[in-house]
Amino acid sequence: MDLAAISTEYVKVTIVAKAGGATINPAVPPAFAFLATGISPDTGDWLTGEWLAPHARILIGPNGGTTTLEPADYKVWIRFAGGSETPIHRTGTLTVY
Repeated sequence: MDLAAISTEYVKVTIVAKAGGATINPAVPPAFAFLATGISPDTGDWLTGEWLAPHARILIGPNGGTTTLEPADYKVWIRFAGGSETPIHRTGTLTVY
């Protein structure tokens, strides 16, 4: 996905799988991390998103977004609750220009 640094838009990730043998728990919001490097997210990197089935989404940008990202290429990570597991996946790349 490409996003202008001056734009405020939702970044969405489609989640349709089951985790841990149980359906994903929509009562627990998903968490996103945007990292400019290939390292795994640390505790302070996670930002709270929301569910809009079948998507996890988070508002990014300067006009009311959860965070504003500087121009760069970011790895997008997502974490969500499902059954007894908490899957964490790198979902793609976000280019902020």
